[in-house]
Amino acid sequence: MNSKAEYFARYEAIAALSGRMLTAAREALWHDLIGLQDEYRRLVEALKEAEQGVKLSDAERMRKYDLIRRILADDAAIRDLASPRMARLSRLFSGASHPARVLQELYGAR
Repeated sequence: MNSKAEYFARYEAIAALSGRMLTAAREALWHDLIGLQDEYRRLVEALKEAEQGVKLSDAERMRKYDLIRRILADDAAIRDLASPRMARLSRLFSGASHPARVLQELYGAR
């Protein structure tokens, strides 16, 4: 695979994965989302290696920016979906003298 093809294949993989992450967030599959985040980080690291020495034409640069916009839009939507849950957790833990009890009440653990 040539370097440009590899480069864009990695961006496409990240964009596809961010879409799967958004689906997991919409379905409140938070555990799945965490697993996908690990894969996302690996793909981003691999992209950094693929970027070395890649020169893009104007059309290719536009393609790259479109992919980045899509990834960032998914990320923003995920954050919007996660924010209420994170705020709720923060409220539960702030001032809690017994965090373990909060977890038991939240998850029904015994």
